[in-house]
Amino acid sequence: MKAVIVNCFDTYEDRVDLVHEFFKEQGYDVTVIQSDFRHFKKVHRKEPKEEFIFVKSKPYYKNLSVSRLSSHYKYAGDAFKIVEELKPDLVYTFVPPNSLAKFAASYKQKHKDVKLILDLIDLWPETMPIGKAKQFPPFTFWGAMRDKSLEYADLIITECDLYQSVLGDALKGVKTETVYLAKREIEVVSNPQLSEDDIHLAYLGSINNIIDIPKIKEIIETIKKVKPVTLHLIGDGESKQELIESAKAGGATVEYHGKVYDPQEKQDILDKCHFGLNIMKDSVCVGLTMKSIDYFQHGLPIINNIPADTAEIVEKYGVGLNVKGNICVDLIKNNENFNGLLMELRRNNCKELFIEQFSMDSFKAKLRKSVNDIY
Repeated sequence: MKAVIVNCFDTYEDRVDLVHEFFKEQGYDVTVIQSDFRHFKKVHRKEPKEEFIFVKSKPYYKNLSVSRLSSHYKYAGDAFKIVEELKPDLVYTFVPPNSLAKFAASYKQKHKDVKLILDLIDLWPETMPIGKAKQFPPFTFWGAMRDKSLEYADLIITECDLYQSVLGDALKGVKTETVYLAKREIEVVSNPQLSEDDIHLAYLGSINNIIDIPKIKEIIETIKKVKPVTLHLIGDGESKQELIESAKAGGATVEYHGKVYDPQEKQDILDKCHFGLNIMKDSVCVGLTMKSIDYFQHGLPIINNIPADTAEIVEKYGVGLNVKGNICVDLIKNNENFNGLLMELRRNNCKELFIEQFSMDSFKAKLRKSVNDIY
């Protein structure tokens, strides 16, 4: 049996690697087709990777541009020319870009005996912070390119349950499963040292234009009514300085750690923190973030405003606080939210949650069941 995985972005590569590993373990001959253009760095990839075919792709330098859409469309066509040559028994395609869904559907129509799986790792344009513009052309045509392709899949995998709710009737009659993001296990020693005199918060990951900086400032101001606040920043991005200035304006002491790649170094920082911030703009359509999974893996409870999947997980597993509406009431209605025993319980809950929902074993078990069901 031969499986081909088609992916555009190196930003999805952790998940691609897990899917590749899964199919290898199932006995498939696996090839990954991927664009050679690195989305964040905006450079062409030069290093090879075993069982990967990197397709030369047109560069683009703005994330929302005609040149980017053109690059994606050209890549999708080139990628499926290679799929035609490889003649797989199963095609597993990551979407976005939506043009990959279009070419995957066309391939399935010509090769009806081939199993087609579409993994919706994001929704374009729904998740983009472009306001009401996404409700009008050309963005509606962009979404329709994906939606009209879904009916040809043997299986649709979504990154979170929220995406299934958003897509609604477009998924009617199509077998659909949620398989959450996952991370490989790390070997770290955790030794939490939580201050009783002040509250330490963490922000981990890309500091970009979809995080809600005014909301983070409001959270800091709210907690500061109880105790002094220190914000630990791990990461980088175009909004870094804005976040630092807003946090300081809200009354926090800011410790900027930069990019931290060593798991133990990251653990040592997060062991000082009471909560991790999982805060995005309301306009962003997302049910689960890799940031929250990072927090859970390190045993750190979250202050969260992501709806649907994450809000439900926080409530079900007791791994943090959901903030919505009057966040002052949510955060400081009593000091029990910062009680040492409760914080210890939450940290243990985070680690158990990670193993149950976001570990490699959990990911592969869910994927195995989903794939087996289409045969």
